[in-house]
Amino acid sequence: MLLTKPHKTIILKRLAFVLVCFGFGWFMKGKLTPSAGMAGFGGGTPYVLVEELQPQEVTQEKSHIAHVEAINSVSLQPKVNGTIEKVHFEEGSFVKKGDVLFTIEPASFKATLELRKAELDKAEAGLTEAERNYERQIKLSTKNIASKATFDNAESAFLQAKASVAQAKANLDLATISYEDTFSRAPIDGYIGKAFVTKGNRVVASQQVLAKIVQMDPVRVTFTLNDKELITFKANAAQNEGKKLKALITLPDGTKVMKEFLSVFADNEVSMNTATVSIYGDVENKDETLVPGSYVQVALLFDDGKTILVPQAALAQDENGFYAFVVNSDNVAVERRLRLGDVVGNKQIVKIGLNAGDKVVIKGLQKLKNGTPVQAEVVSSDLRM
Repeated sequence: MLLTKPHKTIILKRLAFVLVCFGFGWFMKGKLTPSAGMAGFGGGTPYVLVEELQPQEVTQEKSHIAHVEAINSVSLQPKVNGTIEKVHFEEGSFVKKGDVLFTIEPASFKATLELRKAELDKAEAGLTEAERNYERQIKLSTKNIASKATFDNAESAFLQAKASVAQAKANLDLATISYEDTFSRAPIDGYIGKAFVTKGNRVVASQQVLAKIVQMDPVRVTFTLNDKELITFKANAAQNEGKKLKALITLPDGTKVMKEFLSVFADNEVSMNTATVSIYGDVENKDETLVPGSYVQVALLFDDGKTILVPQAALAQDENGFYAFVVNSDNVAVERRLRLGDVVGNKQIVKIGLNAGDKVVIKGLQKLKNGTPVQAEVVSSDLRM
């Protein structure tokens, strides 16, 4: 196969094509690279974007898995022995404090009650007679008519009659209580479950559960915090003293409801097993959206007022912690060491290190060192988003 040299015309065309491509590339580089002359800097000055920090209204939100508990729940037990004569409620219904739920063979207790009433009447009659005789002996003794022995006997009989009345009253009280206990009543408002013992069954006092009542409003939401979160929780609570702590609660089906804690408190010790502390918050539940025994997600809401937030794009980190660069009035990048708080969206709370009005570098900080002159362009947070 014979090899021939390229024709001069072809060589010139190829060379012209290369020169055109090189020129186009140089042109596009000039278009895409910010002009140093526009800002009055030399060609080596880094170009950065900055955002001016402004105080913002911030609400912290932290989500925790929580368990819904009934503040009051009662396992109803019989207080007397006897046979269930009637069940007065519909299973699953709402009952009010004082409602009669079970009747337990009241007839024998009513008979005992009537007997105790009769015994009291008899004792009071005996007291009346003894008192009259005693008063009569007092008058006779003042006239030296009655003997000392007769007077003493009258006085003793009077005191014994008084004691008999007191005993009869106590027996009547006990009989009244026992009779009332044959009507098992609801001790709280709430929803009652199934009847564990039905009509015709015999029960023994304090040995069986008749039914269970659960209070639905208010309810208690229980969740845990680790030791670090507990410190933050207490600090926020102290900062918001006098304000009601709110919570955004996510139900099992994803529905979100806002609730205000009626009261909230932390347990008195850290769990050795989990290194967490239980937090208990009571919330109203008139709409019954929270069901005792269920699991929900709770986000605590603390109103922090005006807070400085820094974009996370502005943050850098080394072995000494977090830092950011701020461009001062001389267009020089100055390093600021930061102490940060919680993350809020795509920003983070700044506790120490930045102030309102600071122009923080959000793009180009990898080119910077402390004291580097820069060419800065301010962008707004809205535009950046």
